[in-house]
Amino acid sequence: MEPQKINKGDRNKIYFLVIVIVALIGTNAYLFFKDRQQSQKFVTVSTEKDKLRLEVEKIEVELDKVNALNLDLNDKLVEEQKLAREKIKELKVSLEKNQITQGEIDKANVQINELKTFVKNYNDQIIQLQKDNIFLKNSRDSLESSLKSISSKNSNLESENSNLNAKVKTAAALKLQTAEIIAFRTKSSGKKIEVTKSSTAEKLSVRFNIIPNELAEKGHHNIYLRVFDPAGNLLADEGNRFEAEGQEMQFSHSIFINYNNDESTYVIDWANPKPFIKGIYTVILYADGITMGKAQVDLK
Repeated sequence: MEPQKINKGDRNKIYFLVIVIVALIGTNAYLFFKDRQQSQKFVTVSTEKDKLRLEVEKIEVELDKVNALNLDLNDKLVEEQKLAREKIKELKVSLEKNQITQGEIDKANVQINELKTFVKNYNDQIIQLQKDNIFLKNSRDSLESSLKSISSKNSNLESENSNLNAKVKTAAALKLQTAEIIAFRTKSSGKKIEVTKSSTAEKLSVRFNIIPNELAEKGHHNIYLRVFDPAGNLLADEGNRFEAEGQEMQFSHSIFINYNNDESTYVIDWANPKPFIKGIYTVILYADGITMGKAQVDLK
């Protein structure tokens, strides 16, 4: 049987079908690879977004760490952090978009790198601020310690000076060398008559000498008397007050004497506002706030 001959028209159809099949295969291959590239590109973009989000979160954590230190930031640092957080907020919004171009990814990368540089410099400033604060604290503590030491020394010096002044004052005090008291009355002629009976006594006369003292101040000194009756009652007016031995006291009488560190004898006459009674009268003398000494007289 003879093989059938394929005419020219059928051959052309076959060629056309082959070309169509090849074209379809090529188109399918192109679409397959294109879809694969797009899928890979989507995966790449998504991965980039996740990486960028992580970087932004790291930057934000670094800024939060600064705030946790509770440092007293200056206005410049506060303003710089505020601007950085605004940029972080913008980046977060941009990275949350469902579709984002590679150009936007690249721009976000640039901004994040700028933020990284900023945070590094910012942290360097914070570290320096901490060092400065530590230095200032140590300096302040050292100064406070020095001030306490100086204050303690001053207190000790004041105490020593006070003790020294007290010793000097005591050493310079006027003290009685001899003292005697006599009672007397005055006759109509003006003549003073010494008496020993309380019924005839009108006044007490205190005669005394002062121990020579080169440290004592020469010149006028106010001498105070306190007179006690035999019952121990102070004989003084309410308004007569002075300070001695660290307290306020009432006095019976006072006079000025001119002290010259010599053998002078001083006399103080005191009139009793009440009638004298039998018994021992005691007179205590004071000068410059210190007790000079005392004397007594026994009236019959």
